Amino acid sequence: MRHKVVKHHFGRKPDARKALIRGLVDALVEHGRIKTTLPKAKELRRHVEKAVTIGKNDTVHARRVLVSKYPNKNTVRTLVSDLGQRFKERPGGYTRITKIGPRPGDMAEMAYIEFVDYQAPDISEQEREDAGLKQARATAKVRKAKKKRLRNMQAASRKINRK
Repeated sequence: MRHKVVKHHFGRKPDARKALIRGLVDALVEHGRIKTTLPKAKELRRHVEKAVTIGKNDTVHARRVLVSKYPNKNTVRTLVSDLGQRFKERPGGYTRITKIGPRPGDMAEMAYIEFVDYQAPDISEQEREDAGLKQARATAKVRKAKKKRLRNMQAASRKINRK
């Protein structure tokens, strides 16, 4: 029994858990902000904070350590050249977690995790309305397709039961 081990397992085996963390780190470093579940965000914070701290030393050893943990070369390059330099004077606390409430499907607690100096891209009011309109159309299309599938299944079921 491993007492005082602070690690989330996420119901996954070690290799799948490692792949999950790698993917989340890659996404956060690439985009600067991602939306995920709260437990994943808290676990991700541990890994990203350590990676940025290692990346602050722009040495060959630091790059090799990061490549061994995160095989994506673009991620390592960004960690060392961009994030390491941006947070050179900061002693820690490179990320921020913002809770955004439960996910509608399964009520899982969701959160944004972002770097503390993240600036959201500025979009105009017209672009925001267009995006909302596109999303509404897509949702309506999905609902219509779901209703059609349901009607077809019901018709097939009635046909079978009549025989």
